[in-house]
Amino acid sequence: MPREVQTVGASLEEELKRLNDSFETQQPQDLLAYAIERYMPKIVLACSFGAEDVVLVDMIQRINPRVPLFYLDTEFLFAETYEVRDRIVEKYSLRPEQVLRITSLLTPAEQAAQYGDALWARQPDRCCELRKVEPLRRVLKGFDAWITGIRRDQAPTRANAGLIEWDRKFQLVKINPLAKWTAEDIWTYIKLYEVPYNRLHDRNYPSIGCTHCTAPVQPGEDPRAGRWRNFAKTECGLHK
Repeated sequence: MPREVQTVGASLEEELKRLNDSFETQQPQDLLAYAIERYMPKIVLACSFGAEDVVLVDMIQRINPRVPLFYLDTEFLFAETYEVRDRIVEKYSLRPEQVLRITSLLTPAEQAAQYGDALWARQPDRCCELRKVEPLRRVLKGFDAWITGIRRDQAPTRANAGLIEWDRKFQLVKINPLAKWTAEDIWTYIKLYEVPYNRLHDRNYPSIGCTHCTAPVQPGEDPRAGRWRNFAKTECGLHK
């Protein structure tokens, strides 16, 4: 059945709910080990090279180093993001076929010609659709499950994220091993295992996206306050 019209039976939803409940009392590594064993080789890590994602890279490498990752290269990423990508690749000896670079169907110049300059400043949702959502939909068609680094305390839109759930938008199983973790948990792990991380995190960037739509966060602000400032927008469309 084509993925875009696929429906999920009650039995699968019930199974995922039972699994979600059972993993609520276990560690992220337990869920990762289960998901990798069940879905390999049709499972992939979505990696933006933020703090949560590099933690997941390290965990996965300790479980099964053959699991691939992909990153959405909007072609507007910070230099520091590419830098940590390279450090991650080097530390874990990742092969080129394990690190999938996914881009928009439009180059930045083609997007500007078609939609006008600085689309992100006028219609950020449209820009995210072109440079993130459509590329994500395209890459996920090749997999049965994807792993993400979202946490419940990151934003109200993520407060009800399951540890394992059916992703209705992209029509596959979604694994959120770190959903229960806090920022403190993340940084404790990074320091304990000396995981490379994006240096922008040391400069008041708790959440990092594209250069045009990411700003430093001031003390006391919400961790995602630096994303799409001056817009009533908190998500790029990948997790809603």
